[in-house]
Amino acid sequence: MRIIMLGTGYVGLVSGACFAEFGHEVVCVDKDESKIARLKKGEIPIYEPGLDDVVARNAARGNLQFTTGLAEAVPEADAVFVAVGTPSRRGDGHADLTYVFGAARDIAPHLRGYTVVVMKSTVPVGTTRKMGELIRAANPKAGFDVVSNPEFLREGSAIGDFMRPDRVVIGCETARARDVMRQIYRPLYLNETPMVFVAPETSELSKYAANAFLAAKITFINEIAGLCEKAGADVQDVARAIGLDGRIGRKFLHAGPGYGGSCFPKDTQALVRTARELGAPLRIVETVVEVNAARKKEMAARIMNACGGRVKGLTLAVLGLTFKPNTDDMRDAASLVILPLLQEGGATIRAFDPAGMEEAKKHFKDVVYCKDVPEALRGADAAVILTEWNEFRALDPGRLAGTLKKKLLIDLRNIYKPAEMRAAGLDYVSIGRK
Repeated sequence: MRIIMLGTGYVGLVSGACFAEFGHEVVCVDKDESKIARLKKGEIPIYEPGLDDVVARNAARGNLQFTTGLAEAVPEADAVFVAVGTPSRRGDGHADLTYVFGAARDIAPHLRGYTVVVMKSTVPVGTTRKMGELIRAANPKAGFDVVSNPEFLREGSAIGDFMRPDRVVIGCETARARDVMRQIYRPLYLNETPMVFVAPETSELSKYAANAFLAAKITFINEIAGLCEKAGADVQDVARAIGLDGRIGRKFLHAGPGYGGSCFPKDTQALVRTARELGAPLRIVETVVEVNAARKKEMAARIMNACGGRVKGLTLAVLGLTFKPNTDDMRDAASLVILPLLQEGGATIRAFDPAGMEEAKKHFKDVVYCKDVPEALRGADAAVILTEWNEFRALDPGRLAGTLKKKLLIDLRNIYKPAEMRAAGLDYVSIGRK
C-alpha cells in the first residue's frame, strides 16, 4: 500500500521506516527542508538504535522516500498518517493541537479518491473526530475516514516495539477503514499480534491511560523507596517480590530520580486537564504529576546531603544526562532540574553522556563536557550516576575510590551493590537501600 507519513519526528520517522520494512511504499513528508535534506543523504536526525539501518535499507530499495511536497504525495495515498508534535500548551498543560489541526487543513485539499487519515500522534479524546470535521469542512467532496492509531514506542527500543508489539490499537467506525488498516498491519496480523478495534475515543484514551498507569507505577516505587530507607528495607527486593505477582508485573518498578521523556510528563498533564474539563478529575494521576515534579528536586537535595550538606566549591562528575539510556532525548530529564540546583549551590559539573551531550548543550550553561568517563572523573570530588547507560555498569570501584577526592559515589539508578562498593572503600549512596 502507499502510505504518507506526515511528520518526521521520532514517531513519524520510526513508523515510516518500519512500514517500509513491511513492504509498503512510504513517503515521509515534513515542512522542515533541512531535515528532509539530511534524511535524503542518509543522515538520521534522532538517536535510535537500529533506525539508521532500517532507513538506509528501505531507501535503497526505493520504498522509503522523503519530501517536503505534500501536494504531490497525498493524492496517490491509500493512507495518510499524521505524526506531528503535540507538546504541552503553555499555561495549562493541555496538549497543543496547533500542528494536528494544521495538518488536517493541509491534507484536505489534496485528497483524491478514498483515503484513510490516521492519527498517530498522541491526542486528547475527541481530537480524531474533530480532525475529520475540519477535513470535511475544507473539502466536502473528499472520500475519507479518520482513524485513531496511537503509538506505543519506547525510545531506545522503538524498532522492536513496532515490529513485535504487544498489541495494535485502532479506533475506527467503518468496515472500509478497518480493511485498510488490516492491510497496513498485515505482517503483524499474520503473526497473531492482537488487533484491538475500538471507537476513536476509546483508542485515544487507551494511549493516555497506558502512559498514566506506567507513570504511576514508577512514582509508586519511588515513594516506596523512601519508605524503605526509613524502615531499613531494600526497595529492589520489595520490587522483585511484588513484581513476581502476575497482576503487577516486574517492569517499571525501578526506583530512580523520577520519570521524564517525550511522553509521560506531557501525557499525564494533558490527561489531568482533559479529565477536569469533562468533570471526571483523576486524583491519582494529579498526585503522580505533583510527586514526580517534587522527586527531581529531592534528588538534588539528596546529592547535597551526601556531600555533607553543601556542594559549594565541589566538582561533581555527572554520568548520564538523558532521561533514559539509548536515546539522546533530553525532554523532562531529571538532569534538567538537578544540575541547575547543584550549580546554584556552587558546584562545578563535569558531565559525560554517550549520546546526549549535543542536546544537553542547548539546556545547560557552564558545564564541562567530557569525552568519556575517565575524563569526567578527573579532578572530581564525587560522582553522580543519573542515567543507567551500559557504559556505567562496569566501573571499577577500586579505581573510583582512588580517583574521587571524597571517595563518594551517588548512584540514583541503583546499578551497584552497596556492600561491594563499600568494600572497595567508597562512600556509596543509592536509593531505597541499606
